[in-house]
Amino acid sequence: MTVSNRLAPETRTAWWRGAAIYQVYVRSFADGDGDGIGDLAGVRSRLPYLAELGIDAIWFCPWYPSPMDDGGYDVSDYRDIEPTFGTLAEAELLIAEAHELGIRIIIDIVPNHCSDEHPWFKAAVRAGPGSPERERFWFRPGRGANGELPPNDWQSRFGGPAWTRVADGEWFLHLYSSRQPDLNWTNPDVHKEFIDILKFWFDRGIDGFRIDVADGLVKDPALPNVEGLAPGAQLPFSDMDGVHEIYREWRKISDSYPGERIFVGEMWLPDPVRFAQYLRADELHSAFNFDFLSCPWDAKKLREVIQASLDSHSPVGAPTTWVLSNHDVTRHVTRYGRSGDTGFEFADRRHGTPVDRELGTRRARAAALLTMSLPGGVYVYQGEELGLWEIEDIPDELRQDPVFARTKGGDPGRDGCRVPIPWGGEFPPFGFSTGHTWLPQPGEWTSYTAEAEAADPGSMLELYRAALRIRRDEPALGDGEMRWLVHLADVIAFARDPGFACLVNLSGEDVPLPRHESVLLASGPLNDDMLPPDTAVWLRIP
Repeated sequence: MTVSNRLAPETRTAWWRGAAIYQVYVRSFADGDGDGIGDLAGVRSRLPYLAELGIDAIWFCPWYPSPMDDGGYDVSDYRDIEPTFGTLAEAELLIAEAHELGIRIIIDIVPNHCSDEHPWFKAAVRAGPGSPERERFWFRPGRGANGELPPNDWQSRFGGPAWTRVADGEWFLHLYSSRQPDLNWTNPDVHKEFIDILKFWFDRGIDGFRIDVADGLVKDPALPNVEGLAPGAQLPFSDMDGVHEIYREWRKISDSYPGERIFVGEMWLPDPVRFAQYLRADELHSAFNFDFLSCPWDAKKLREVIQASLDSHSPVGAPTTWVLSNHDVTRHVTRYGRSGDTGFEFADRRHGTPVDRELGTRRARAAALLTMSLPGGVYVYQGEELGLWEIEDIPDELRQDPVFARTKGGDPGRDGCRVPIPWGGEFPPFGFSTGHTWLPQPGEWTSYTAEAEAADPGSMLELYRAALRIRRDEPALGDGEMRWLVHLADVIAFARDPGFACLVNLSGEDVPLPRHESVLLASGPLNDDMLPPDTAVWLRIP
């Protein structure tokens, strides 16, 4: 079977359709001033590393001024840089330097909510009930005899009620931390403000935005309770139809700039058809494929997710994107090293479950070749190219994710995938900083530094460099079509024209390779013409 995105020939040349994009979580990437926290100076010093890795663009998690209640996703000023990270002038310099190396820049935008220290919210609290300032947010009187109960039963995705009461008795909505008030997108001030923010950063040369909580901006103004809703029913705060008008408005802005400026959506949606609606030609350019990220290491399930992803994207002519890890989920070396279901879900991170790290690494290497050979774009989360795993033994007193606090430790949160990455040396801070890192690094990372792995031809880093180099040079890879090859049940096998095939063995036994002219790359040693378990191979085929 051939799967096609039915593209006009000229659209297949757009850079973003097959791009390899590297995610930088600034606090944990590289520290340039020795305070133990990553910054823009650190990123600038490592741009040659990223260029050598072979990526096409960098996506930055929020770099704006923020009290950092939620790692910067609580923004207090959308038109400046967090002082801990640097200055606006330094960001402009970074953009220019990256462009000189052929690397595009994508930044986060957080339109669902801001910080409680944002000037708008502070003005709203001061102004009182019924004021125009409060109409930019979701302020409501409470229920109960004296308004002592929240306006409805919505729960925060970080745990606890989604409402917090202010001194005058009204409540405000926050689907995340209580320090992240939700913005009210029925208010024209909000629309105007974000259009201005988009233009502010496009004018400074950025190439695109990753949209946080892209499905969540529009709420049902009646704010109905959700208790008793049938499973899979429409939630009144997610994927409401009105959100598409916002992105049509935004797309006109991006299209008015030269150089193919893009929007990438973050939506965790159960319905692939509704997911694809965000990717219509006049809305977002692409979106993260979380069904693939969440899928267990199982050939049948992976094949189904891949096919469903391609099928849902095809009618709207959008490229799929493939991602294994990010700043919100357990690193995939750890996930794949667990017994049983190796998928990911927020409801159960399986924290503390025994991990076979050797097995997880072997599968992670194979998964890297799988993702980089599928049609569309691919994302690399910082540190995955080094084979880093989830750090689960961070002392409780050092954890900073609000999820940990709001669930009273029931959910360990996301700090374990945000530990500063190691660059060189034999001991912490491994070249990340000259000071103590904001989260502790494990001593075991001595052999997992970028410096150590660059000297090891068999390392994860060298596998990623080789794969990204081939991916860029190979005309069959990136955007385009694929066709499944008939093979064994527990083997994923597909071809891409001209003359390329990928096989991933998820069975427990060696399997024979199909007829081929040469081996382009393998995630691990081959046994002559046999592919070992948990191994992937790229082949040149007739």
